[in-house]
Amino acid sequence: MSMSNIQIFQALRGTMSMLGERQKVLARNIANADTPGFVARDVDESHFQKLLNQSAAGNGRGVGRVTLQVTDSAHIRSSSTGNDPSRSYKIVSRPDSETTINGNSVVLEEQVMRVAETRMRYEAAAGLYEKSMGLLRLALSRPGR
Repeated sequence: MSMSNIQIFQALRGTMSMLGERQKVLARNIANADTPGFVARDVDESHFQKLLNQSAAGNGRGVGRVTLQVTDSAHIRSSSTGNDPSRSYKIVSRPDSETTINGNSVVLEEQVMRVAETRMRYEAAAGLYEKSMGLLRLALSRPGR
């Protein structure tokens, strides 16, 4: 079984990838804080969450939130194509609370708060990934080591 087939790792990688993309979008917003007519953007997390839920549920083909894992060529393969949430982000316009006279809708304080929140969420996901890897290593190690 490949590590990429374990759902917790798929979900965490997808989440970290989405958060990395969000940091790029927020950095672009900050860079364009003085550009006339620029409208702040953000990653549509509801779209990402929907894809993540579909992926975790196996598009309705799993039992609850558990899907079939193929670890041998003799196993029956699932017919789901499997949406990879780490490759699909919807960037949407998300103006901040104020718009200047020149039409710019970026408020630096709000963008910096979003950057900090995104960083904390990324660090939490990376920590969960690391802990999950440690638990997997522990489960795979020989007794007494």
